[in-house]
Amino acid sequence: MTTTASAPKRRSDKFGLALAGGGPIGAIYEIGALVALEEALVGVDFTAFDVYVGVSAGAFLAAGLANGLTPRAMYRSFIESDAADDPFEPDILLKLALPEFRDRLRSVPGLIGSAVASYLEDPFGRSLTESFQRLSRALPTGLFDNSGIGHYLEAMFSVPGRSNDFRSLGRRLFLVATELDTGLAVPFGSAGRDDVPISLAVQASAALPGLFPPVRIGDRHYVDGALKKTLHASVALKEGARLLLCLNPLVPFDAALAARRSDGPREHLVDGGLPVVLSQTFRAIIYSRMRVGMERYRKEFPGADVVLFEPARDDRDMFFTNVFSYSSRRRLSEHAYRNTRAELLARYDELTPVLARHGVAIDRDVLLDRERTLGRRRIVRRSRAKALGRAVIELDQTLERLEGLLRQAKVPGPAVRGG
Repeated sequence: MTTTASAPKRRSDKFGLALAGGGPIGAIYEIGALVALEEALVGVDFTAFDVYVGVSAGAFLAAGLANGLTPRAMYRSFIESDAADDPFEPDILLKLALPEFRDRLRSVPGLIGSAVASYLEDPFGRSLTESFQRLSRALPTGLFDNSGIGHYLEAMFSVPGRSNDFRSLGRRLFLVATELDTGLAVPFGSAGRDDVPISLAVQASAALPGLFPPVRIGDRHYVDGALKKTLHASVALKEGARLLLCLNPLVPFDAALAARRSDGPREHLVDGGLPVVLSQTFRAIIYSRMRVGMERYRKEFPGADVVLFEPARDDRDMFFTNVFSYSSRRRLSEHAYRNTRAELLARYDELTPVLARHGVAIDRDVLLDRERTLGRRRIVRRSRAKALGRAVIELDQTLERLEGLLRQAKVPGPAVRGG
């Protein structure tokens, strides 16, 4: 008895995809998960969703998908970048924000003069520390310059068949950033905000405060969209999405669960120092807000199905890898690929009727194929190349033997080995 999914019926519902942020490691995880979903879901074209919503690192991927880049193509460009036509070089994320440093440095003399004048106006009523506190304005608002992301995407979306203009896409794309002066979430791509280049909107959505300076668009400044919410799935639901697939790469770590499942000693995150404590705190905050949002969506959009995929709470690889790391991208994307396949198989009975309502099926045979890996196609190509190489060598040897036989027989033979 076969377990292959039958062909789904033609769909009429709107499909949506919401991708959360999470720095480079979040994008790496989402690429692996997207490839797994693309292989296993029958009736879903990840480059033809009706609505895409991206936040921070998720904005980067959502913009690519909306422009027709398949999950596999993004894997080649961003993970196996050395083999891509337009490789993504992680160094573009690590360029110092020299213009920001220069402008802030130029402001120091004026700030010092202003601080001295303020103190001398009322030396007994105003402390020296209070007067010179304004020098903090000279501190840079970000360490690195993320304009390279915008330049990279601008070039990628300028080739024929792609677009850097929200208005010329064949589907709706929303990239969410946070307006710095008001703290409001701004979905670029919505009416009145669709004249901003897609590449610039991605740059704004991914401008994590402290790491990257705010991005100026018009007369306003924008930072990471995850400051308000990590998914902003409601944007797609308000657009009428009836099946909304969501990917969230960052979850808080459950040390007790990890200890129970591994039969090992329980870890104490405080032993990891400040970076680990801050990571757990940040993840816990955004995760709790996301869960509240999910419950609200069920009440506000009763006709929609929202399906969330994310790492397990005891996933050490996803928690203890530096959130800005790019060096482990192959291992982590493979990890995400395998975990998502395992999750689909574990949730098969739960998800099958939900997806079937929208003409989507899960190909269980794909999930049961243990030989599949994220890099399998690359391996297959290499094996084919090796086989072709062996065939050429064998043919060459056969021709040499044939020429030798012809010479022995003194029969003029054709020029079978041209220079």
